Amino acid sequence: MALRVPAIPFTFVAHTLGIAALVLVLVWNIHFRGGFAWEATNKNLIFNLHPLLMLLGLIILGGEAIISYKSLPLKKQVKKLIHLVLHALALALGIIGIYAAFKNHNESGIANLYSLHSWIGIGVIVLYGIQWIYGFLIFFYPGGSPTLRSECMPWHVVFGLLVYVLAVANASLGFLEKLTFLESSGVAKFGSEAFLVNFTALVTILFGVFVVISVLSEAPAPIEDDHSYSSI
Repeated sequence: MALRVPAIPFTFVAHTLGIAALVLVLVWNIHFRGGFAWEATNKNLIFNLHPLLMLLGLIILGGEAIISYKSLPLKKQVKKLIHLVLHALALALGIIGIYAAFKNHNESGIANLYSLHSWIGIGVIVLYGIQWIYGFLIFFYPGGSPTLRSECMPWHVVFGLLVYVLAVANASLGFLEKLTFLESSGVAKFGSEAFLVNFTALVTILFGVFVVISVLSEAPAPIEDDHSYSSI
């Protein structure tokens, strides 16, 4: 089912929200949390990489990969390659982001995988990886037959959107969890940092909403369409 409206305006809104979310998470972690580091005596600087990389990877690049078919008036094979590469970058950043959280916990003596956010996060990264491998094998290389691709396409689309929505929901849960910890450590509940974190979460959710709306809207006609099946 597709909405009978062009996708391009929604993709422009999504691009703007994605940039805004990235700027907000940078301001939060640099101005309020002290910046980033891979090796540091202040282990919080290591953890700060986690929200940055997860947002930039699974949420922003993942969302841009999804809507690339709806925002780029290019040949189908070019769009397929862009879709594949953006998802690969998103997956790589997501893995590094999760590793940063484990690194922070291990070096700080904090238990791992004790929260719902962490459980869902592991599930999301595993499902994201499965989706990427599945798409690569069926739609890119070695590629399935036209019949197989046509049968797999609806599942590829639906499963991809479900994983993405779950990633956005878990990002929101992560913002909530981190802010709860900060407030229990003395951060003012109605202070500027709390407001910034909550607003960043709202912008992230809105970005995800416009990604989904873009997918459900009508794409512009490609420069060259051979009517073959490929991933979106």
